[in-house]
Amino acid sequence: MNTTLKITKIGNSAGIILPKDLLAHLQSELGDELTVTTTPRGIELSVPEDDFEEQMRVAREIMRKRRRALAELAK
Repeated sequence: MNTTLKITKIGNSAGIILPKDLLAHLQSELGDELTVTTTPRGIELSVPEDDFEEQMRVAREIMRKRRRALAELAK
């Protein structure tokens, strides 16, 4: 799917309006969150993976608890 989107002013920010067919392709609707990922070609919009956020929470907790050990391993 190739779609051209226009950047518009929204208050003091800028934004884009996602057409209904694009939202349907993302299996998203108003109020949903999207993940923005930087790729070599630009950015990618996707629906966040529920388990990914939990995995990142656990990883951050481990990194916090084992900060010294990880610093030693990084040398």
